Amino acid sequence: MKYVPDKTGRFRERPHYLPAELDQECERLVTEFLRDLYGEVRFPVPTDALTKLIERDAQDLDLYADLSSEEGTNVEGITDFIPGAKPIVRISAGLSEADNRSHRLRTTLTHEYGHVRFHDCLYQLEELSGSLFADAFDRRPAQCKRETILDAPFTDWMEWQAGYVCGSILMPVTAVQKLVADYRKQSRIVGSIAERSKDGFALVTFIAEAFDTSQDAARVRLLKLGCLGSNKTPDPLF
Repeated sequence: MKYVPDKTGRFRERPHYLPAELDQECERLVTEFLRDLYGEVRFPVPTDALTKLIERDAQDLDLYADLSSEEGTNVEGITDFIPGAKPIVRISAGLSEADNRSHRLRTTLTHEYGHVRFHDCLYQLEELSGSLFADAFDRRPAQCKRETILDAPFTDWMEWQAGYVCGSILMPVTAVQKLVADYRKQSRIVGSIAERSKDGFALVTFIAEAFDTSQDAARVRLLKLGCLGSNKTPDPLF
């Protein structure tokens, strides 16, 4: 990781991570936490473990927040950065109360954890340097909108990183690569797997079921890891 100028204007400088660096750190975080919590690493990562992970590193986690009245119906998670204290994470009650939205809840929790783990330190450093007014923090929460939770545009580096962390925690790189290798061997696949091919759809379903995610989340993760072929222009490294 290195620091580069922040063109979004949030900070003077912001962290520039290689995807492999995020994968390595997220895999370390989640496997160590699971071993401490259960005595073993288990996949899919239980949703209860995801909430406990946030509770460990945040000041508070509100799973039943009324975000629609404040931010609109498309905001499903918010991380509030507090000067001199750990952040507060608020998740829309609509996710926690609906059994059929468990995948969305899991991706929102891990997305917000990306902000807690990788971005709170930036706000704390800015506060210590005196470059931000105290009340600016109240107006600068990280909002998780349903359309950008998994694959935010790379021009918004904070959301892009949080989205990548979301996939890295739910689907750690080593475990994904092993399952993909097993699938390829069992299916006798040689060469790349096209995203929209029969094997591509089958692989997405296989990974989604193995890690208890939506097919959209599994597809994005496989594309970012290069396990599926796509005509999309690759994202710059963040």
